[in-house]
Amino acid sequence: MNFNIYSSLLFIALLFSCEPKIEEEGGRGYHVRVGDKVENIDLQLIDGSVLNINDLKGKVVVLQFTASWCSVCRKEMPYLEEEVWQKYKNDDFILIGVDYDEPIEKVIAFKKKMKTTYPMAIDPNGEIFLKFSVKGSGVTRNVIIDKDGKIAYLTRLFDREEFDKMKEKISVLLK
Repeated sequence: MNFNIYSSLLFIALLFSCEPKIEEEGGRGYHVRVGDKVENIDLQLIDGSVLNINDLKGKVVVLQFTASWCSVCRKEMPYLEEEVWQKYKNDDFILIGVDYDEPIEKVIAFKKKMKTTYPMAIDPNGEIFLKFSVKGSGVTRNVIIDKDGKIAYLTRLFDREEFDKMKEKISVLLK
């Protein structure tokens, strides 16, 4: 190889090493960590009401990031409805689906099609999503927030083992 090929390879290697990393928190696209305090967020629900995350202190909160086009989200939602929401909805608990950057009409239709009863919020431009996750990372994720407003658990995609650990964590947090 000549000098130009070596210098081109070196340039490419340097370019990639300087690129911001999408993979944080164990390669899962989060830029927050367990133990971080959640900043104040307003969640606009599809029924027109607004929930402020600070007003939910004293409750265990699950923010379920989703979108109608996401097949993994669609796979996870029935389990969230049956095994999490239906089980804990009468406790100091709330599960809120946060739909990534879709118009409210689409979110309403998506919720109806998925037959979920937990509240859904819209996330125009993915602003709420970006408070937790790196731009360009995948949507399917759950952020579990303890009664003091700190992140207690993070999930990514739908893995049954991780989902069961999340349920265990929620149960412990509610005691």
